[in-house]
Amino acid sequence: MAIPCRTFWLSLLPSHTTHKPRASRAPVVSATSTEERSRTQASGTRSVLETRVSLVLALVSQATTTSQRRLGELVEETAKYAFPRTFDAKNLEEALMSVPNLETVKYRVLKRTAQYEIREVESYYVAETTMPGRNGFDFNGASQSFNVLASYLFGKNTGNEQMEMTTPVYTRKVESIGEKMDMTTPVITKRSADQKKWQMSFVMPSKYGSNLPLPKDQSVIIKEVPGKFVAVTAFSAGFVTDEEVSCREFKLREALKTDLEYQSKDSALVEVAQFNPPFTLPFMRRNEIALEVESITQ
Repeated sequence: MAIPCRTFWLSLLPSHTTHKPRASRAPVVSATSTEERSRTQASGTRSVLETRVSLVLALVSQATTTSQRRLGELVEETAKYAFPRTFDAKNLEEALMSVPNLETVKYRVLKRTAQYEIREVESYYVAETTMPGRNGFDFNGASQSFNVLASYLFGKNTGNEQMEMTTPVYTRKVESIGEKMDMTTPVITKRSADQKKWQMSFVMPSKYGSNLPLPKDQSVIIKEVPGKFVAVTAFSAGFVTDEEVSCREFKLREALKTDLEYQSKDSALVEVAQFNPPFTLPFMRRNEIALEVESITQ
């Protein structure tokens, strides 16, 4: 049977189908990439954490080292006062005396008697200042001068150098502003008969020699004290007074008059050496009166 033409041509046309829009698909991320990214992030986190921990440990180590060093320095300084140095005692009074184990002026004993000893003192450097007032041992004047010298010693200088404390402190009468003052580890106060002035001195640590930093305070002067011979007598006292110094000086001059080897120089002025800090018990303090002497045979 013949197929109608309409039907035939319709059969050749493509069938009409409904096309649904294709859904967009999310990009596929491989498991390997995710793991690598996670490992990178974890590694970065650990790296930052490790850096912080290392920094903290370094700071702790540095602080510990600094604390140990400072503790060691504190123990060392405390030991100098807790285990003081003693002198050869000529009597019970001297046997009870003790001084901090600090650097002091170098000397050798040439002669020893019941009243005094003759020393040959090596040269040394001092920082000195003129004390205010007419009395060498006026509390306010002595405190002011001590503080001025201590400031220089502990950093008020051109090098901002903190130097070690020495002994003794010298207090000495001065005859004129330009006269050199003899000092050792003590502080020396020196007074002039005409100007009624005293000078106080700190002995400088020997390791600096002449290369000491300059003081920022113009009232402080650096000097070299030449070697000399001195007659020294020691005594203990709560606080040194001008009356005590005058009495001890008179006794020393009288004792030297009978010495057949040494005599005091005509220009000799008394100097007082004080070795102990203020908290030392009075009967344990060591103070010295000294006069420069010369050999009679010379």
